[in-house]
Amino acid sequence: MNTIPESVIVLGASLAGLSVVRALREKGYAGALTVAGSESSLPYDRPPLSKEYLTGALSDADLSLMTTDDDGLDVAWHRNRTATGLLRAPDGRHRVIFGDDSYLDADAVVVATGARARTLPGHTGLAGVHTLRSVEDALSLRESLCRTENLVVVGAGFIGAEVASSAVGMGLDVTVVEASPTPLAGPLGIELGAICAGQHAVNGVRLLTGAVVERLLGDDTVTGVQLRDGTILPADTVVVGIGAVPNVEWAGDSELLVDDGFVTDAQCRTNVPGVYAIGDCAQSFDETHQSHHRSEHWSNAVAQAGAVADTILASTPGPAAIPYFWSHQYGKMLQFAGTRNATDEVRFVDGDPGTGSFVATYDRNGDTVGVFAMNNPRLFTRYKKQLAKSRA
Repeated sequence: MNTIPESVIVLGASLAGLSVVRALREKGYAGALTVAGSESSLPYDRPPLSKEYLTGALSDADLSLMTTDDDGLDVAWHRNRTATGLLRAPDGRHRVIFGDDSYLDADAVVVATGARARTLPGHTGLAGVHTLRSVEDALSLRESLCRTENLVVVGAGFIGAEVASSAVGMGLDVTVVEASPTPLAGPLGIELGAICAGQHAVNGVRLLTGAVVERLLGDDTVTGVQLRDGTILPADTVVVGIGAVPNVEWAGDSELLVDDGFVTDAQCRTNVPGVYAIGDCAQSFDETHQSHHRSEHWSNAVAQAGAVADTILASTPGPAAIPYFWSHQYGKMLQFAGTRNATDEVRFVDGDPGTGSFVATYDRNGDTVGVFAMNNPRLFTRYKKQLAKSRA
């Protein structure tokens, strides 16, 4: 029989960490809750960093995830605290060590340390080269864009596409460089990935696919990007959006199993009893695909927060949430829900890709397993609800 812990430490003061303490309190947990995060800010929303916040349309206050309802959570917040180790305390509880050699002990630990932006090897320290992960990153990039004429975005994934969309709206000349032949083919498939990639040209952004960055040019400040085929792209600013690396190194001396993230079961439990992992840093078991994978989407952090709260409280878990993500690009809302395999049949069920508003489903063995929509949230929501019912 599981014993409900008297104290819980949540490592990571972002969306996942806040969602955990909310879920625990909502489900009746009365023990001590502590949240420790490496940033100076309380939890804030990251998706707008590449969009409205980058352009100045949203303020710092607009980003805050905290509401007046959170005042009653009874949580001890520790900001500017970076975890550097996890071990057993003398009394058998878990001890989290921080960079200043201080520590906190608790009966259970939820690891939500997130991920950091991947960088181009060998190009750190060159002014004008940016990644985008934190509010500080966004502020630095915004300042650069204010004095930029030519922007090169390396990577045509969601972050890269959103930055390109924001930048062209600010009047910049934008080129996107993507190593793969079809952007977004991984999450959406080749056909729908190509349709989304087509929005770059429609909006005046140059997209180079199958293009590999050889090196960045410039002495102290970036002046251009040289591709492997010898092409040189002028650049006052470069944004690197080539994925993220889970923040796991701090626990290298612990007993936690790591494989591109902290490995967990479907209930967010690591191999160490009483230690859980969620969000961008977790390599979680997916019962649908019978494999482990890491998801960096906003909705996954919230869903796993609820799941880990059920696990900690030994509650009967609710139905698994439908995987869901979205993106705003060039004034269009892109939404995906469900699952996708390379062999799924893509079927357009409403609208026309040529008009920029449509809905398509992913069908497998006669069943609809996923849905994608561009600028059609109403019909998308209907299909998403149907997917949820089919999995219940």
